[in-house]
Amino acid sequence: MDFLGQHINLVLNIVLGMIMLGLGISLRKEDFKQLFDQPKPLAIGLTAQMLFLPLVAFLLVHNANLDPELKVGIMILSVCPGGITSNLISYFVKGNVALAVSLTVSNAFLSLFSIPLMVNLFIHYFLGGQGQGNANIHLPFVGTMLEIFAITIVPASLGMLLRYKLGKRILEFQKIINIILPILLLLVFAFKFLAGNKHGGTEMNQIDILMLTPVVIGLNIASMVVGFLVGTPFGLSFKNRITISVEVGLHNTALALLIAGEKLGNSVMEKPALVYALYSFFVTFTIAYLLMRLRIYRLKKRS
Repeated sequence: MDFLGQHINLVLNIVLGMIMLGLGISLRKEDFKQLFDQPKPLAIGLTAQMLFLPLVAFLLVHNANLDPELKVGIMILSVCPGGITSNLISYFVKGNVALAVSLTVSNAFLSLFSIPLMVNLFIHYFLGGQGQGNANIHLPFVGTMLEIFAITIVPASLGMLLRYKLGKRILEFQKIINIILPILLLLVFAFKFLAGNKHGGTEMNQIDILMLTPVVIGLNIASMVVGFLVGTPFGLSFKNRITISVEVGLHNTALALLIAGEKLGNSVMEKPALVYALYSFFVTFTIAYLLMRLRIYRLKKRS
């Protein structure tokens, strides 16, 4: 237990790096062509993720009966964009997978700057710059940017390079990653749930789960609604709107844990991401699936 507690953040870094490596392996030249072929839905999706989503999270937690550190944890979660899981859901519900991948790649670059900037704003607003025990708390801008770059952009680029050099042969390695990743994520989340603060955990209890559950599910649903509706005035297709909805609605819990746990050293701020991870995939998939079925039903009814 002590050994794992001392190295839990290293395991988390490895998991996040493997997630991005898998994303890089899945990328093709055609995916980047979409950045130029679909500028309007891409711009709308990025705006929804970078601006509207933090605003939705802020409105949700501003007057909520939560400790300030939990509020910051939820805000951190709101600025950690989704990854390959959101791409997978877009594929399952017959969304625009190329747009989903383009949003994921673009967000990976934008988060280098948005996360350290916005997280410090959240800390200042909700905590006045002080965390556990009234200790000064601040997220180093350059250091955080470089670390996010090292664990997201670098492995994603390596995955792209491997795909370019090895072609479809590397897809067999991706299948192995897809088996290992859920196991590692489950290990990290279980440890964070059960271990004490001294061992790198959060000392999560039933009260925390019950208190955070409606808030994180509310964030998940509200994010998807905003993501779906934001494209309506601009005439985006249903397929693009549901894709943006999934991308905005699903957040990167591993990155949120890394920011709250390793960079800020605050176990309380990790709790929202852990509780969110319990529900997010199922909530996002269910809502996206129901929207798609509703669309099919309405089209059949018209015909």
